[in-house]
Amino acid sequence: MKSYKELSKAELITIRDELEVNYAKVIKRGLSLDMSRGKPSKEQLDLSNDMFKINDLSYAEDGTDCRNYGGSSGIPEARRLMGEVMDVPAENVIVSGNSSLNIMYDTISRTMTHGIMGLKPWCRLEKIKFLCPAPGYDRHFAITEHFGIELIYVPMKDSGPDMDIVEKYVNNDAHVKGIWCTPKYSNPLGLSYSDETVKRFAALKPMAEDFRIYWDDAYLIHHLYDDKDTVLDIFSECKKTGNQDMVLKFCSFSKISFAGASISAIAASKANIDYILNSISIQTIGPDKLNMLRHVKFFKNLAGVSAHMKKHAEILRPKFEAVLNVLNKELNGLGIAAWTNPKGGYFISFETLPGCAKDVVSLCNHAGVIMTKAGATFPYGIDPNDSNIRIAPSFLSVEELSIATDLLILCVKLSSVKKLINEA
Repeated sequence: MKSYKELSKAELITIRDELEVNYAKVIKRGLSLDMSRGKPSKEQLDLSNDMFKINDLSYAEDGTDCRNYGGSSGIPEARRLMGEVMDVPAENVIVSGNSSLNIMYDTISRTMTHGIMGLKPWCRLEKIKFLCPAPGYDRHFAITEHFGIELIYVPMKDSGPDMDIVEKYVNNDAHVKGIWCTPKYSNPLGLSYSDETVKRFAALKPMAEDFRIYWDDAYLIHHLYDDKDTVLDIFSECKKTGNQDMVLKFCSFSKISFAGASISAIAASKANIDYILNSISIQTIGPDKLNMLRHVKFFKNLAGVSAHMKKHAEILRPKFEAVLNVLNKELNGLGIAAWTNPKGGYFISFETLPGCAKDVVSLCNHAGVIMTKAGATFPYGIDPNDSNIRIAPSFLSVEELSIATDLLILCVKLSSVKKLINEA
């Protein structure tokens, strides 16, 4: 297939005219498809429906009455299960409600008003900075932006965040208080951090005593294939370097059981856990222990969770492949796009020609396929190249994905041709 960049202006104009005719036909179809968020499909949610059949949810293994107040850190068996999944000791885990994002928000909010482990609250500081590897998770960036924290863009490499930049900021600027990380099957790139990257994180020498790595293991066991990515355990690596207080790990079952009714957890050093529990005991008299026990009885252990995730993969894998097969067939060789081929997670990261992402997303939305807002995967919603688009295959059916991807390709070609004509 000949690259568009090799075509003459006259050839590009002919292609543009054909694409515009096809685009007008699609608009008349009145499509209404949403590919904007990484939501589990109904079929995925149905995998956990037997959880509703579980009886005898009154008492935890230590005799705690799960129907009553108490248990700020979560019931023992839930802490043990989350510890297994997160590869940390149960005593270093606090189990909470549905959303790990909620825990992250609370963690930032708590630090703003009360500081970390006796240190000065961030709200009393003149300036606070946070490192934001991008493309990344828009909701991470939204939390810190919400609190008026300055967001610093850190480019992503194939091995993870550009650690030269991370080390430069963290080790030399006391205003830098944290960094957002999604280490496995990152959102949206689908890549996983290399061993060297994890070791360099663990070896950081922050100028700020209250610097923390916000390590969001959102896709820790969300594999699509038996050939899985593996990531070194940051918790263990930080212990080796004496930086055990520097990392906060987050995880949830939101894409494992029910997106709206799961459990989540934070894992950290004993000093961090004790400090967090002191605040939580004031914030709430106790979490939803019935739901914790329900999850433990359903999954039992890590092996049970892993077996369950294979069922998720069987649903998700054909969807990812449906999108990737069409992209490979229709765009390979044209020189106008690139995309990732993830082994897990929930997203495919797509790169247009510089300056085309917003136009492509606008064209898709106008024709009835809603995409994530262009630029959303960067701090402040500003993609410096205007080229990144996040594709979320999970929610739609394979048939719907085929339709949506065909439109995406049409819009990519149309936007690219228009750009090349203008530059010719």
